[in-house]
Amino acid sequence: MANLADQIERYIKELLEQSRESAIEVQRQQLAALFGCVPSQINYVLTTRFATEQGYVIESRRGGGGFVRIVKLSIEEGDDLWDFLSTQLGDLISEDQAKRFISRLVDDQMLTAREGLLMQAAVQRDVLQGAYPQRDALRARLVKAMLYNLMRQDQEKESADD
Repeated sequence: MANLADQIERYIKELLEQSRESAIEVQRQQLAALFGCVPSQINYVLTTRFATEQGYVIESRRGGGGFVRIVKLSIEEGDDLWDFLSTQLGDLISEDQAKRFISRLVDDQMLTAREGLLMQAAVQRDVLQGAYPQRDALRARLVKAMLYNLMRQDQEKESADD
C-alpha cells in the first residue's frame, strides 16, 4: 500500500491529467480533509513532489478561500528545454534538484533511462567534491552542458535525416 504522500501525489497528478489546461486549483484544507491529514502534509507533498525541476509551478494564495494553483510545465522542443534550463534551474543546483529534474526528463522520454542513470551518477555529491556553493554551481554547469550536447546531437541527427 502506498504511503499518504504517494496517494496525495497520485491524486493531484490524476487531476492534472484530466485538466485541459494542465493546471488545477485546489484548496489545502479540502485536500487535507479528503485524505484525513493536516494541511502541512499537503504542503510537504507540494514542495517535494511538485517542484520546478520536476516540471511544475505552484502558485499559492493564503487566507480565507485561499487556493493552490498547480501548473504542469511542458517541454517539447529543444529550445524550450534550453530556455527552461537557463531561466528555471539557474546557476546553482542541489543534488536532489538535479536528480528530480533528470528523472522528469526520463519520465517525459526526453532522455533514455541509460542517459538518465549516467547523468545522475555524474551529479552526486560524492563525485562533485567541494564546498557549497561551488559544488552546486559545478553541478548546474554539468547538467546544462550534458543536456546541451544531447540536444545538439539530436538536432544534428534530425538535420542529417532531412
